Amino acid sequence: MMKPTLVALVVSQALILPQAMAADSTEKSIDDLKRQLAEVTEELEYLSERVDKPESHAATDRVLITGDFRTKAHSLHYQDVVWSPGVTVATPMGRMPMSMNGPGFVPTAQDIDNDVFYTTRLRLNLKAKVWDNVSFAGRLTMFKNWGDSTEVNVFDSWNSFTMDGTSSGHPNGDTVRVERAYFDWKNIGGTEFYLSVGRRPSSYGYPTNFRENELRGGTPSGHLVNFNFDGATVGYHTEHLTGMEGQVVRFCYGQGYESQWGNGELFGNTSVDDVHLGGFNIDILNDGTNFLQFILFGAKDVADGFKGTMSMPDELLAMFGQDGMGNVTPVVRYQPSTNIGEIYLSGLTFVREEDNGIKWFTSLGWTRTDPNGNFGMFGGLNNDPLYGMNEDGSMAGPIGTTDNEAHDGYSIYAGIQIPVGDGKFGLEYNYGSKYWTPFTQAQDDPIGSKLATRGHAYEGYYIHDINPKMFVKFAALYYDFEYTGSGSPVGAPQNIDEVLAGQAFSMLPAMDTAFDVNASITVKF
Repeated sequence: MMKPTLVALVVSQALILPQAMAADSTEKSIDDLKRQLAEVTEELEYLSERVDKPESHAATDRVLITGDFRTKAHSLHYQDVVWSPGVTVATPMGRMPMSMNGPGFVPTAQDIDNDVFYTTRLRLNLKAKVWDNVSFAGRLTMFKNWGDSTEVNVFDSWNSFTMDGTSSGHPNGDTVRVERAYFDWKNIGGTEFYLSVGRRPSSYGYPTNFRENELRGGTPSGHLVNFNFDGATVGYHTEHLTGMEGQVVRFCYGQGYESQWGNGELFGNTSVDDVHLGGFNIDILNDGTNFLQFILFGAKDVADGFKGTMSMPDELLAMFGQDGMGNVTPVVRYQPSTNIGEIYLSGLTFVREEDNGIKWFTSLGWTRTDPNGNFGMFGGLNNDPLYGMNEDGSMAGPIGTTDNEAHDGYSIYAGIQIPVGDGKFGLEYNYGSKYWTPFTQAQDDPIGSKLATRGHAYEGYYIHDINPKMFVKFAALYYDFEYTGSGSPVGAPQNIDEVLAGQAFSMLPAMDTAFDVNASITVKF
């Protein structure tokens, strides 16, 4: 249907035409007026078509779809890698680490080089306006390495364990997964309260979005949380109360593990409690130039793992008394066996963008693990099983854990991004202490989340903008590990130098250093 303005234009032309014909009835005048009317009619048809197209689009397309496509090539290198499993035994003289390879065993370290490792990532963003103050948002993600759609990795590190919280950040085949799906209900009852429920936007928050060349992608600080979870957020905009621009106070709740349904409950063989998450995420200041955020978060009844899948290598099968099958590795579904304690996280992040386009940030993180003395297959909360000794000197079964104390961990994270030509150059550094235990396992660094490193991590990158919707990135990332277990709350962290010397042991392979040189191209649409 033509708009009222277009109809009025037609009517006005119809009224003008008879008057003009009466004033001048010559054949030339009539022909000129007919030609002018034909031109106006053609213009009206063109304008009507232009108006009707947006109306038709708005009426039929309720969901806005955008996305990005990234292809990335890595060259991965690991130095001084060892697998040296062992246990701690309580002897009459005290506690003694004992190698499963026999007394006096010193492992042989090796270097591993993966010269070329390709990945492809496709993300589709979904947005829909449900009502004036209600909206829906979601993101579908496919992330795979070239030539592999098995969706399961051989379990040689916690980074290879595919689970609900990390599935969008680990290459796991050509399956499209729901990374995010939630609704926002704003200005509830005309107030500054809002409610959001669903699969949360909890990855690529400040300041980790800079290295991704993206806007802020998640609510929590990326220094402490890059982990998918289902839950809800209740927020309140407090800017009008404090005068601090962009200030928002949020309480977030989630469930990290469902312990009963789907885990053999009808057999009565589940004894693990649900894992619940909760805490505050406060944007203290967000004025477009400065950003200051505080986060305080906790996980109650943490279990010794999550539901997930892995492919068991011969080495681990042998530890549990099973014969290996060479290049055939059985795929198993893992689920926790017990609750091992609580984890608390807190952090303060400051980000600033200068007038000249330089962006820089600093962030401090703190974690605390409080074990309850329980342990599972791979240990307890930052501790290992402690085994007893029989009278004949042989090893008995587990009698407890090596350490039942609460431990604090800390981390610092800093970086700068400088505009250079048609791109930007960035430098980042982070350090994590012995007991640093953040929730950043969904970060898609193939060697492992750099922000979970117990030790030092350095990164340099250059991003070149080909056009506003396309860019290439060249980067180098170097890890210098001081302790084992980066990215895992299960098992006692061991000093890397002591593991290499055969004085300490690790149930999974450990490495001294590693680096990742990579190049990628990303297209946004």
